[in-house]
Amino acid sequence: MKGQRESVGEEAFSGHGHMVSDLLHKFSRWYELHRERELLASLSDEALKDIGVSRADVEHESVRPFWDDPMHK
Repeated sequence: MKGQRESVGEEAFSGHGHMVSDLLHKFSRWYELHRERELLASLSDEALKDIGVSRADVEHESVRPFWDDPMHK
């Protein structure tokens, strides 16, 4: 009909937009995990002691792959 949009095309595009958004969020989260693990590894032993984390804990965390998200975000 005149003036109506093709809803099938819009729904398909909307679905792809959601997938792209989810993918960008996942990449962003992976980068955030990578940076946090790097920063944790760079802390001094005194700073780690202040927050109650051992150097062994840091070593264990820093070797985890970037996609290994303990929060599953």
